[in-house]
Amino acid sequence: MKLRHASTAAAAAVVLALTATACGGSDSGSNGDKITIGIKFDQPGLGLKTPDGSYAGFDVDVAKYVAKELGYAEDKINWKQAPSSERENLIKNGDVKFVVASYSISEKRLKEVDFAGPYFLTHQDLLVRADDTSITKPEDLNTKKLCSVTGSTSAQNVKEKLAPDADLQQLGGYSECLTGLENKRVDALTTDASILAGYAAQKEHQGKFKLVGLSLSDENYGIGLKKGDSELKGKINKALEKMVSDGTWDKLVKQHFGPSGYQNEPAPKIAG
Repeated sequence: MKLRHASTAAAAAVVLALTATACGGSDSGSNGDKITIGIKFDQPGLGLKTPDGSYAGFDVDVAKYVAKELGYAEDKINWKQAPSSERENLIKNGDVKFVVASYSISEKRLKEVDFAGPYFLTHQDLLVRADDTSITKPEDLNTKKLCSVTGSTSAQNVKEKLAPDADLQQLGGYSECLTGLENKRVDALTTDASILAGYAAQKEHQGKFKLVGLSLSDENYGIGLKKGDSELKGKINKALEKMVSDGTWDKLVKQHFGPSGYQNEPAPKIAG
């Protein structure tokens, strides 16, 4: 009898383990009452990990709002760093539920992941040293050293369409490009104007850099999620629509971009 009871208990344990595994596998990016969201850790104004270990920026607050609408309080969010070159992998591997990380919607990316939104529209621009008057248009980059990050659509846009002879250097993060710009190892940094404005507005950088003021492309930021997850996409889109209609979107834009003088576009229409 004892042996029979032991065998029954062991079988029940196996069933419970398999059930738990199956449940976990069907809800990637979530762990019980918690959710994992991918953000940038090194983009002032958008997604920044601060010295005290907290997170700040427009994308961070958008992610918090969406998570709350999905039923997750702020203390139930696990933040995961999502570098530009790793965003698709994080989503496809189930390491995150979704990504809010200055993630421009593109045809190439849509082949690998889905997007909710867009929730923000910006334009590609150039950041140069404050005293540099030699770069006023894209063609000027053909004789210059240009920096961007690996996996960025901005770098591809410059090399393929705007300045094919530019000496393009792709690094791991925008902060590395900014250091190179300050030390004159590169002549310009290209990415979205919103990102550049965030860096230029930091206290330690004020007066050192300037935006050239170009609109080299339209960049619609979307929230990346696993391809085919139409249910989650619909829920996130509803949350984004509510964020705009209740005034939160305007409030967050002014809070994070207003101090830099950045002139933002109106909230874009949700694609659905």
